Amino acid sequence: MATGRFMELAERAAPGVEQHAEQAAETACHLADVASPGGWSTAAAEDVLDAIDTLTEALGSAGPELVQALAAVATATGGARRLLGIAVDDQEPEQPAAAATVPAPRRPPRRRGLGPGFQGIRTAR
Repeated sequence: MATGRFMELAERAAPGVEQHAEQAAETACHLADVASPGGWSTAAAEDVLDAIDTLTEALGSAGPELVQALAAVATATGGARRLLGIAVDDQEPEQPAAAATVPAPRRPPRRRGLGPGFQGIRTAR
């Protein structure tokens, strides 16, 4: 699939890929428009970092060259999690010494692929 220095992608994406990619890009632009430096919560930052990791992993599935090129993204999101005190790969978050006496709030486990309003799939009985 790689030719010379550059990797070629398929001329047509799998069904739904282009629409979802466009929606992800649009949503990222809307988030960038409403986000302000002081307007972030830990949960929002963690969700954005999870989305970046998920999108990076999805794009990396197009070929090993992309996995290698995108490896820096995983390193960057891991570094951002450490800076923000968010757990990295099931590790406890690093807390500043002053905050060590306050227990960290417990969040439910991460779910991938199901939005916050997911109600399940209804079937006829």
